[in-house]
Amino acid sequence: MTEIKGLNKNATRMLTGLIMGTAAMGCIIEGKLALLAMLLFILYFASREYVKILNHKGFYPSLKMIYIAEALLAVIAYFQRFDLVAFALTVCAIGAFMWVLFRGRQPYIANVATTLLGMVYCGWFPLHLLFLRNLESTNFHDGLAFVVMMFVAVLLTDTGCYYAGRHLGRHKLAPVISPNKTIEGAVGGAVCAVIGAMVIGWYISLAWYLALAAGVLCTVFAQIGDLSESLIKRDAGVKDSGDSLPGHGGFLDRCDSYIFTIPVMYYFCKYFVFSQDLTNNIILLFKGLF
Repeated sequence: MTEIKGLNKNATRMLTGLIMGTAAMGCIIEGKLALLAMLLFILYFASREYVKILNHKGFYPSLKMIYIAEALLAVIAYFQRFDLVAFALTVCAIGAFMWVLFRGRQPYIANVATTLLGMVYCGWFPLHLLFLRNLESTNFHDGLAFVVMMFVAVLLTDTGCYYAGRHLGRHKLAPVISPNKTIEGAVGGAVCAVIGAMVIGWYISLAWYLALAAGVLCTVFAQIGDLSESLIKRDAGVKDSGDSLPGHGGFLDRCDSYIFTIPVMYYFCKYFVFSQDLTNNIILLFKGLF
């Protein structure tokens, strides 16, 4: 993990985080092309890191096919054409097989599978941020507040996990995958995230139970995303995904907590916050059962 000359590890980490956070929040607030450009910038480096990690395992996914899929899915997400997603994924999946058929090398099955995984993991999941940012309803002008809520919840999860784990950690959460993580740290991160989400929920006049649910979903899937990237690195025998970000490792290391959280938050907001249809159907279902 690289450091900035003249600064210690913690100072380097804080400075890099401040610069990244400020730039990301500016793009999120601006939305539209600025947000798309930010996502494509991150996906470019994250995808390279993903392929490099898999190379250590002896797998050779196609970076070009991943980039093509991400570009296609980015256009679809930018223009909010969710109806074209199935078509795009089908074309990309066939393209992955054709790449292995004509250009690939052993192990063929693993290379196809890891190419498809890269398209979804590095591309499709993060690109849900465009869908989340552009949600609209009569109660909320757009999804900006919920993007902010998600980012705050994830940041508080990371902070809470670190300090609770450092001072209270006794029981290992996933000793094989990530030896430093503890159950106490996970609980501490979850508590901080839920409090943060409920504060923002109160500020935007969101029902307390929806804010609570959003906080729980964000912290749970942020921690699952962190562990999932650790699982990939551990299996490949790699410590960090890269060294592009001083004090943070690579882009995947910095963004792993968001990869699952973004799509989960989008579908939660779409079906339970911005539209009450699914909520009402579930309530009617339970009434019918009891």
